[in-house]
Amino acid sequence: MLMTLIQKEMMHHLLSIRFIVLLLMCLLLIPLTLTINYRSYRQNLIDYQETVKLDNSEEITVNTNMELKPELEFSKLYLKPTPLGVFANGLGDALPSYLGMTRNGITQGPPALVSTSLFYLLGHLDFLFLVGTVFSLLALLFTFDAVAGEREAGTLRITLANALPRDLFLWSKLIGGYIVFIVPFLVSFLFGLLLLVSQGFPLGESDIFPRVLSLILVSMIYIAAFFVIGTVISTYLDNSKTALIIAFTVWVFAVLITPRVGFITAKFIAPTQTSQSVYLEKTAVRENFNDEVREKRGEIQTEYWKDRPSPSIQEQVNASSEIDKQLAPVEAEYRQKYNDSATAIDRRYNREQARQESVAETFSRISPTSSLIYLTTNLTRTGKAKRTNYFEAGERYFASLHAELFSKIRDYIPVRIMNPKDNIQLTPPPAVESPTLAETFRQSLVDVLLLCFFAVALTTVAFLKFFRSDI
Repeated sequence: MLMTLIQKEMMHHLLSIRFIVLLLMCLLLIPLTLTINYRSYRQNLIDYQETVKLDNSEEITVNTNMELKPELEFSKLYLKPTPLGVFANGLGDALPSYLGMTRNGITQGPPALVSTSLFYLLGHLDFLFLVGTVFSLLALLFTFDAVAGEREAGTLRITLANALPRDLFLWSKLIGGYIVFIVPFLVSFLFGLLLLVSQGFPLGESDIFPRVLSLILVSMIYIAAFFVIGTVISTYLDNSKTALIIAFTVWVFAVLITPRVGFITAKFIAPTQTSQSVYLEKTAVRENFNDEVREKRGEIQTEYWKDRPSPSIQEQVNASSEIDKQLAPVEAEYRQKYNDSATAIDRRYNREQARQESVAETFSRISPTSSLIYLTTNLTRTGKAKRTNYFEAGERYFASLHAELFSKIRDYIPVRIMNPKDNIQLTPPPAVESPTLAETFRQSLVDVLLLCFFAVALTTVAFLKFFRSDI
């Protein structure tokens, strides 16, 4: 009996205008979006390779006795685009194009969207946007009248009067509609993948295919959640027009408003500094310490020459070495003070950032759309995990440069003599690590559970309400 009801529901949807709209959306948007984004990725990859090639064409050697300004960028760690970004752009164009290594800390290069800011005024169109925004709305349009429409037409009473169990009726509505919806979605996605592979997309790589498959499964769960939301609305209302208005209102809040309100709220609850203000604060701290060291050097020089009114040239040369020896402990002390202060500033900033993001994520996860975004961008390596790994790689690189170069540079040498033994060859930038698929799911476990919870919990609500409804 269930199969008969499912087939009937499928035929009802196949003959409706909604299915035609869905089919056109799938066939036009998914393959076209994937193709355009892959072309953009290839261009970004070429630009990245050329930039890295030019920047690393020669090995960089620095002499510690050179006059090196604290804001000078000695080396850069560039962000490599990921092929999975064709599915979800995420933070890909918002992250800094490179991390510059200076004595004052890490500077950030301009993000990619700076050069295409007008393009981003209207938003970025990718597979994540289609699933999160377009297909969630279509899912509601498929189910808003699943029960309300039949109740309004009077067919629900007749159908249930034939000793048909209510659970079979509701399951047929959910399963039949979902099959009609998901089949053209999957077919269009497979067609889009074939187009990508024909253009050179590395789908066969061991770390690419499982992520694409996971992306499909996550999208199906998300669409199922909105299918159930539409069904819940339909079970509570008797009029299909009212159900449509309520469904659209729920979609606006769930997809467009709630994910953004969470971050706006977090800015008031947990405000934080900007990265530029942190950099300027560390620069000011360094300048203060430099002034104190210069003052200390002046005191040592005054004390040293107090009893030597007319020194010879040789005495002046010897005095420079002697003064440097006396100043060395002072320099080491103030260098350590600066390192401690800079570390404290960074820790405070990171702590504030982490708290603000934690508050924002907690509030935004009220909507399944936020969980979809967090999970999908992590799967495609364009989300929070990518940003964290990128900045951690920059911090490790800065620490290595600080140990081998920055900590050995002296700003207070009156006479600079370039000695070859003081030459230091800079370590090349490291590669940015990427988490495995298992690590990605472990990091995104909350979002996986929330998506499943939304689907299961709302299904339960729909059945409970329908069982208690007075037909």
